[in-house]
Amino acid sequence: MKKIILSIVVVIVLILGVLIFNTLRLSSKQVAPESLAKIDLPDDVFQNLSKGIQYPTISFSEEAVPDSAAFFGFHRFLEESFPLTHAKLSLEKINTYSLLYTWEGSDASKKPIIFMSHQDVVPVDQPTLSDWEAGPFKGEISETDIIGRGTMDDKGTLIGLLEAVEMLLEESFTPSQTIYLAFGHDEEVGGGKGAAAIAEHLKTKGVQAAMTLDEGGFLATDLVPGIDNPVAMVNLAEKGFASFRLIVETNGGHSSSPPKENTIGMLAKAIVDLENNQLPYKLVKPIDYQFEYMGPELPFFKKLAFANPWLFKKPILEALNAHTTTAPTIINGGIKNNVIPTVAEATINFRILPGETIESVKQHIESTISDKIKVEPVGFLTNPSPVSSIDSEAYKTLEKTIRNMFPTSIVVPGLVGGGTDARYFYEISEDVYRFYPIRIGPDSMTRFHGIDEKISKENYKEIIEFSYHLIKQFG
Repeated sequence: MKKIILSIVVVIVLILGVLIFNTLRLSSKQVAPESLAKIDLPDDVFQNLSKGIQYPTISFSEEAVPDSAAFFGFHRFLEESFPLTHAKLSLEKINTYSLLYTWEGSDASKKPIIFMSHQDVVPVDQPTLSDWEAGPFKGEISETDIIGRGTMDDKGTLIGLLEAVEMLLEESFTPSQTIYLAFGHDEEVGGGKGAAAIAEHLKTKGVQAAMTLDEGGFLATDLVPGIDNPVAMVNLAEKGFASFRLIVETNGGHSSSPPKENTIGMLAKAIVDLENNQLPYKLVKPIDYQFEYMGPELPFFKKLAFANPWLFKKPILEALNAHTTTAPTIINGGIKNNVIPTVAEATINFRILPGETIESVKQHIESTISDKIKVEPVGFLTNPSPVSSIDSEAYKTLEKTIRNMFPTSIVVPGLVGGGTDARYFYEISEDVYRFYPIRIGPDSMTRFHGIDEKISKENYKEIIEFSYHLIKQFG
């Protein structure tokens, strides 16, 4: 008995030793910041964003025709507000509404850089209008914020980029490598006619960029338990997107004598089965980088968990949502309360983890639910994107600029669960990253696509200044 107890103690001591050793070995990966010259931005930059918000460039659906008055009005506003940009850069319109600016560099041997944003915004739910501080398309400027649809997603970065370019042109700055500004018009409905067309156009021109930068990363404040400093999420990849329609077809019948397998009951069981048998959590790239970069900045016991994923990865992966998610989003069936319908349908949306595919998700559905139920893909579908490098010069320049601009921030490479236009640019760009310094906290997370979208004046200036310095760092 004593030998057994001694053996158990030895094993415990060894495990503790491994845990502590791994924890002590986990050191910070943050690069040292350097001071940057402060830029004096005039308050009229708020007026430009305010005016841009007043054009309701809404994307309603993939099939809907864009509101030409809104988009062309927005284009005229850009021309009037950024005269040097439109005089010095060449502008091409792709599929009528998307914009591609080319700023020729001085060194043709250098690979270009692509900065992205999108012009379109999501609709506003009419019943929520009274919950907004100001009308969503008024572009009101309060004492602290610019209010309106698009301030966060994504006119804030689009107009902020143009402010930075205009300032650099005023200083007679010429980039050493060519810079493209790619502004799609339909990101909110998949980007198939906007960003995808821009990428294809650049491909036909033989463009091979060193880096593409888009939305999809941000400065997280008070969102990571145990870390008080802002966390700069630089997302290297994005999950895939796929929806599948589950279709149940039966003979129906009268509700007074329901069959053993009821149409809606079969559909309900399929939905429950999918929710109860979700695809597993996995430690895949780039999620492993979050362990390496975030772990060293945490208090000791949380750091211990991040340093030893072999033992503690499950709860961390769950917190990071590191799996292919399952979300029922639409359900239809039934016409009368005493009639069992002959057809019932549900749409299930999946955000697909890197390493899995649209086809593997379909196979998972078919193996989980009854074979009496039809499974059909529906709408826009895309596999997970490739994962960009953290070892490239482009990434190091981006990382350094973030640390210089925000010296207390913690830069963490990661994976974005949502979709961006950046997915289309992997063929023409060595690396694709998602980051602009929009500050997101517990009180602002719901403003994306939600009620009372706004950006603080201070944060908007940070976006302009960051864009200015990043372009200069590459130049």
